[in-house]
Amino acid sequence: MTGDMNLSQKTGRMAERTSEWFAANSVDLLLATGAALLIAALLLGLRAFGHRLVRDRSDDLHWRTIVGRVLSRTSLVFIILCAVEIVAENAGTPPAALRVINILFTIAAAIQAAVWARELVLGLILHRIGDADQHSALGTAVGLIRGLVTAALFAIALVLILDNLGVNVTGLVAGLGIGGIAIGLAAQGIFKDLFAAVAIILDRPFRRGDAIKFDQVNGSIEQIGLKSTRIRSVDGEEIVASNAILLDKIVHNFAHVGQRRLLLKFGLVQQTSPEDAARVPDLVRQVAARHDLVELVRAGITGISPYALDFEAEMRVQTPDYDYFFAARSAIFLELLAGLRREGIRLAYPTQTSFTAAPDGSYVLPYESHPLPRD
Repeated sequence: MTGDMNLSQKTGRMAERTSEWFAANSVDLLLATGAALLIAALLLGLRAFGHRLVRDRSDDLHWRTIVGRVLSRTSLVFIILCAVEIVAENAGTPPAALRVINILFTIAAAIQAAVWARELVLGLILHRIGDADQHSALGTAVGLIRGLVTAALFAIALVLILDNLGVNVTGLVAGLGIGGIAIGLAAQGIFKDLFAAVAIILDRPFRRGDAIKFDQVNGSIEQIGLKSTRIRSVDGEEIVASNAILLDKIVHNFAHVGQRRLLLKFGLVQQTSPEDAARVPDLVRQVAARHDLVELVRAGITGISPYALDFEAEMRVQTPDYDYFFAARSAIFLELLAGLRREGIRLAYPTQTSFTAAPDGSYVLPYESHPLPRD
């Protein structure tokens, strides 16, 4: 009986104190509740707006989807705790209850910030990378990036939560830093290639199918893996190059070539007359004009070598198609050769002229029957 009376008295006193608290803080409580409801409505509206942006695919602006994913991941628990925190901070809440609410809000806010940051970072990365099959090497790399970003952000959130709760996190941060350094040193070769693969995926200096050239390697990209890139050379063999080493090279990517430069160098015999030499640029121009995608930039004599008059013709082939370029170059060479022969203009080749003396002491040229007059 006494125990029941004590429980009844405690309940009565608690109800009395609660009534007194409501009476003393009624105005503040009313204002704080209004502010809390307004903030909650705003967060719910942003959350609904995010869902609508994700569903709306009427345009290709990537930022709509990224912003939509960030806003749509707003948690209802965070919204509720945010509203409760506003009321508790502005309505004279008892210290014990306020402490509990602050702890819960800190945990929810840190986790929510990590979720928002994760969606933002992954959205930017996925937009940069594009769609990837989860079973491909690119899909594997995307999954790895997602895991690393998630682990890093939630680790930061955990440290912030512990710090706000009064826990000394200096030792924890130092331990994580030392552990990360140790792991990095132990597997630096693997991580070097791994991060090189991530750099290739994000920066996209080349893609699968691109024709590239570096050092003495010339071929097309077949596969970009987490540690190495496989290249099919023009000779047919498969070349495996480390991602880290590949990024250190000067890589020529022919996939984005809008036009190709055709440079033709040839020489005419030194006996060519000035009139014939002057007709050569027009002959080259006529040959180039017979090809639709070929534009002559310049043509003319560039010098006189020991055995030839040096000519150079520069043209632009307005297509990245190497097969067309190869065929056009061959056709131009043949047409120019036929034109020179038709005009009686001879191409030069390395020669050396020897002068011989006749029995009478006069010089005789090998290509003439008449003696050269003596001085």
